[in-house]
Amino acid sequence: MTTQCFSPPGQKAFAARFEAQRIAFGPVVFHCVRLAWKRGWLQAIADSADAGLAVPDMVARGLGTDYALRLVLESCLSAGVVSLRDGRYVLDKAGFCVLTDTMTQVHLDFVHDVCYEGLMQLEASLDDEAPRGLAALGDWPTLYEGLAHLPEPARTSWLAFDHLHSDTSFPAVLPDVFRTRPLQLMDIGANTGKFARVALQHDAQVHLHMVDLPQQLAVAEQTLQEAGVRARATLHPRDLLDPHAALPGGMDVVWMSQFLSCFSEPVMAGILRRAAAALAPGGQLLILDTFWDRQRHDIAAYCLINTSPYFTAMASGNSKIYESAVYVRHAQAAGLLLQDVRDGIGYGHSLMRFAKAPA
Repeated sequence: MTTQCFSPPGQKAFAARFEAQRIAFGPVVFHCVRLAWKRGWLQAIADSADAGLAVPDMVARGLGTDYALRLVLESCLSAGVVSLRDGRYVLDKAGFCVLTDTMTQVHLDFVHDVCYEGLMQLEASLDDEAPRGLAALGDWPTLYEGLAHLPEPARTSWLAFDHLHSDTSFPAVLPDVFRTRPLQLMDIGANTGKFARVALQHDAQVHLHMVDLPQQLAVAEQTLQEAGVRARATLHPRDLLDPHAALPGGMDVVWMSQFLSCFSEPVMAGILRRAAAALAPGGQLLILDTFWDRQRHDIAAYCLINTSPYFTAMASGNSKIYESAVYVRHAQAAGLLLQDVRDGIGYGHSLMRFAKAPA
């Protein structure tokens, strides 16, 4: 006989109340599930397969105390991570995802190591439009100035989160980037240099211009040096929060990946105006980003929408995951016309292609 801890009542009002209680106790469940994963308790249960594993057996193996195991696993039980079968714990579907799904693991680490403590300052961050929670990690105006110096494990978890949502997309979009055979390609928001590296390796003729904060360009430059492609890249240190920070011109393609979501709408509008001015005749602007309104699955939209408070409390204080229409509106105001959009790239990215509007 399988025993479930809770089953949502059939009546709509009770079901709604049940979901509301899930929200109220969500932080508690988060910590218990993460602890069961990190301590290896979920893995031990998984290894027992259909036979399951009783708490006394886990105690005998030295996995933890009777008290700790029962407390944490009962919370996991309430969340559908494990089930009870004749007094023995077995892995349930959500627990299988925790143990095997890379995205789930990356998100758990990101929320715990980067966001959790700082999100306590979400209200102050919203009131001040400044990342007040960032003080939990370091003393910088925004997270971007401190990326190269984030303490561990926050740095590793931030990079894993960032790369998860870009590494799978970059190879898929290279044919789009090089459709017009650009010779001068500008990467605004070069970050760790991963896109710059794959772009330079993809086309031996292109020269790449990297734009970012000086400390980020130092990291990106190291990436290119290790790949042996540094000679075909020019570094342009810029703080794009400065509205007077001009961009180099004559670009066949201007590329931005997961970049504009780091800024407020007024700053975004200024960046797009400068990007449009940087285009050579016939040049194009390509934007790769995640938009919560262009996802095929509700869970993708859920994850993206709930990433926005990270931008508020930890990153900038005034940016978020935007709806796609926001980018289109500001691009049009900058004199650009949307040519096409391709969805479903990697983990829910969309690629927007813009060209200059006729005079």
